[in-house]
Amino acid sequence: MSIMPTTDLALWLLPATLPIALWVSYTDLKYMKIRNKACLAMAAAWAILGWPAVGMELWLWGFAIMAIVLVLGFLGNMAGLFGAGDAKFAAAMAGVFTGGDPWFIAMLYALCSILALIGQRLARALPFVRAMAPDWTSWTSKKFPMGLALSMMLILYLLAAFLPKG
Repeated sequence: MSIMPTTDLALWLLPATLPIALWVSYTDLKYMKIRNKACLAMAAAWAILGWPAVGMELWLWGFAIMAIVLVLGFLGNMAGLFGAGDAKFAAAMAGVFTGGDPWFIAMLYALCSILALIGQRLARALPFVRAMAPDWTSWTSKKFPMGLALSMMLILYLLAAFLPKG
């Protein structure tokens, strides 16, 4: 098991998942909602591109991990820990992390959550930022747009494949 994702994974999945992740970030910041279409598009990206990216065995494991994350996500949603859209998007993108180092993935999740929280809270405190997007629900919501952190995690994980090895 490699700490970093492979370049094959990134080359296959980054072009398809980057626009979806940016869309999720935008809709979660603006409306505090992650659209079902975005979750379906992310799952479709894994279904279509995962096999050539990682091979049959890891591709199939990706679906199993997606199902586990979906069940855990719905339990977390029922407990009030996060929104249903967050749970569905996390499940839809979970296949991408199949075969990755769990510690690296956990640390990346923690880092992205902290950075997204600080960035969103700082942005909403700046009058000129709020003036550029005055109708964004996340500026006044007591909840946090977790889709921002999840999207950042996905993008940075795939971009990490291009870091120098060694």
